[in-house]
Amino acid sequence: MQVAVLVGAVGLIVASAGHCLAQDASAGEKVFAKCKACHVVDADTNKIGPSLNGVVGRTAGTHEGFRYSKAMTAAGESGLVWNDETLTAYLRDPKGYIRGNKMAFVGLKKDEDLANVIAYLKQFSQ
Repeated sequence: MQVAVLVGAVGLIVASAGHCLAQDASAGEKVFAKCKACHVVDADTNKIGPSLNGVVGRTAGTHEGFRYSKAMTAAGESGLVWNDETLTAYLRDPKGYIRGNKMAFVGLKKDEDLANVIAYLKQFSQ
């Protein structure tokens, strides 16, 4: 009986975690439309903001040819690397996550939008 309860509980946890972490790159492309005024993801070209091509796995503040704020450069020097967790926190509240950075965007508030835009960025970071 205890084994059955344990297996059932683990199954529920796995199913819930999978649902919470679901990412949809197609939906993320639509969310990325909010970013296009300042960023490019499909090319290694800087605009007002740095190219996000290859951003997942990149150390913060290190894209060549872009002039970062002192705060963003310091974050990278302190070891900040962009991954699911750090991008989620940053994109939720850019000014709060790295105080003094130059990004004017107020952030994405919906967990679903955050997961989806990160899935979209991952397509260009392989």
